Amino acid sequence: MDYQDYYKTLGVERNASQEEIKRAYRKLAMKYHPDRNPGDKTAEEKFKQINEAYEVLGDAKKRAHYDQLGASYQQWQATGGQGNFNWADWFMQGAGRGGTRVEVGNIEDLFGGGGFSDFFNTIFGGFGGGGRSQTRASARPRAYEQPVTISLAEAYHGTTRTIQIENRRVEVKIPPGAKTGTRVRVAGVVPSSASSQNGDLHLVIEVSPDARFERKGDDLYSEATADLYTAVLGGQINVATLAGNVLLTIPPGTQPGQTFRLAGKGMPKLRNPQEHGDLFVRLKVTLPRNLTPQERELFEKLRKA
Repeated sequence: MDYQDYYKTLGVERNASQEEIKRAYRKLAMKYHPDRNPGDKTAEEKFKQINEAYEVLGDAKKRAHYDQLGASYQQWQATGGQGNFNWADWFMQGAGRGGTRVEVGNIEDLFGGGGFSDFFNTIFGGFGGGGRSQTRASARPRAYEQPVTISLAEAYHGTTRTIQIENRRVEVKIPPGAKTGTRVRVAGVVPSSASSQNGDLHLVIEVSPDARFERKGDDLYSEATADLYTAVLGGQINVATLAGNVLLTIPPGTQPGQTFRLAGKGMPKLRNPQEHGDLFVRLKVTLPRNLTPQERELFEKLRKA
């Protein structure tokens, strides 16, 4: 298994601040995002590597653990790389035990599988790597999965679920921005008869469809209706968002089917809920069915004009 240089992946120095790491990640993620590089497998792989690097360097505890590993790996290289590097000593056991954290399952959803590298899985709680690492992994208590269905509104605002584990009730916070496939890990809450350690509970999120909004990533799509006069002359209409109604200004001459982008009115981003996707509203125009004689006369005049 090869050592992954996450600092090199993000193009930052090892003493870079968290803000510098975040800026580098955003810049690269934007550059290599699949939406900007459709069908480009090289860009897809680069995007996965960037997200894996930020998963580690963007988290203070993981970064500290990784930095310790890097120092030991460099010392091993300095000796000429004699023998095999002992990856097993760096298998992270019980990281963050007792807390709740969001597992990154959405990168796999984006690419149809693949996930993070063997290096990441070995160092941060996975089961790759072999040797003593696999032996230690098999000794860990088994993780338990619990499927949980939430509404789109709950995914927008964040929500909680109370899970009954034997005689204990565990309240789990599901963060804003959760998607179908998001995994929320609650460490050390499942009693294990086969191990001295408690097992972990993994909530596997499914977001149910919403009648008003279609979700694509962090963006939402909906429809709104305006009458003929508003579409022709311009005006304002109420548009529903998951945060409440907002006024949308319709310019004169708007055509049926025209789409308006409401920046920041989409879903919160899972890693940074202060940032949101966009809402795209497709306009439907209603035509009058029963005209009064005066209205018919005016329409006739418009047709002749």
